[in-house]
Amino acid sequence: MVKVGEYNTLKVVKEVDFGMYLDGGEDEILLPKRYVPAGLKPDDEVTVFVYHDNEGRLIATTDKPYATVGEIAMLEVVDANPSGAFLKWGIMKDVFTPIANQEQRMRPGDKRLVRLYIDERTGRVTATEKIDKFLSNYELTVKEHDPVDIVVYQRTDIGYKVIINSKHLGVLHFNEVFRDLEIGEKAKGFVKQVREHNKIDVALGTKGYAKVEGEEGKILAMLQNNNGYLPYNDKSDPEAIYATFGMSKKTFKMTLGALYKKRLVIFTQTGTKLAEN
Repeated sequence: MVKVGEYNTLKVVKEVDFGMYLDGGEDEILLPKRYVPAGLKPDDEVTVFVYHDNEGRLIATTDKPYATVGEIAMLEVVDANPSGAFLKWGIMKDVFTPIANQEQRMRPGDKRLVRLYIDERTGRVTATEKIDKFLSNYELTVKEHDPVDIVVYQRTDIGYKVIINSKHLGVLHFNEVFRDLEIGEKAKGFVKQVREHNKIDVALGTKGYAKVEGEEGKILAMLQNNNGYLPYNDKSDPEAIYATFGMSKKTFKMTLGALYKKRLVIFTQTGTKLAEN
C-alpha cells in the first residue's frame, strides 16, 4: 500500500507524453515529466515522495520535501487565510495548517516548528504546531548511550527542551551546550542518562567523543554536527574564533593541539576535520 506523505519505491507501469504512471495499487500515480530520472523506463522501480495535489489526486515527485509524515521541522509560512496557513514544504505544493492547529495566528514570513501527520478526515498531509500530543516518554524507544536525532523545542531555565527522534522529550542542559541554539535547530546527540519517570538527559555529539571533556568536547561536538568539518584552524582570525567557539585563540590553538595529539582531528589548509578512526 502506498504511504502518503512518505517515500515509496514504486514500479513504472507506463510512459506517457507528460510523464510516467507508477503502480499505486488500486490506482496509478503520475510522476510528472519534469521529475522523471534519465533512463527510467516501464517495469523499472523508482523511489518517490507521494502526496495529494490541489485536486486531491495522488502525485509523485523525486524532489525532497523538508519533512515527511511523522517528522518535525521549522517551516516558513507563505500564505494565510481565515481557515489556516500554508507552509513552504520544499516541493511544488505547500502544506496546510488549519487555524485549530496553530498556537498563535500564523502570518506570511513566520517560521514555525510543526509536525506533519495525516488528517483522518481528508487523508491529506497536514501540519500542526501542537506537537506535545504526539510525544510521550511513557514507553521509551531509546536507552542510555543510544545515538539520537534532536530538534530544539523550547528554552528553559536549566537548558533546552528537545524532541528526541520525533517521539520523546528530553533536556539538553546548559553545561552541555557550547553556544546559543535556535528553536527548530536539528542536531545529532546521544542519551546521556535516563532518570526517574523516564526523564531523558541528552548531550550533543556521539558517546565516544563525550569522554573528551571541556573545550575539547565542545570542538568535537561542533565538528560532529557540521559533517565532520569546520572552516577554522590555528590561522583563523581571533574574533571569528571567539564568536564561534566562545574561547580565545590561544585556548583554541591549545585545544586543537591536544585533539591532534590524540589523533581525533586532522588539519587542512582551510580548516579542521574529524580524523577517520
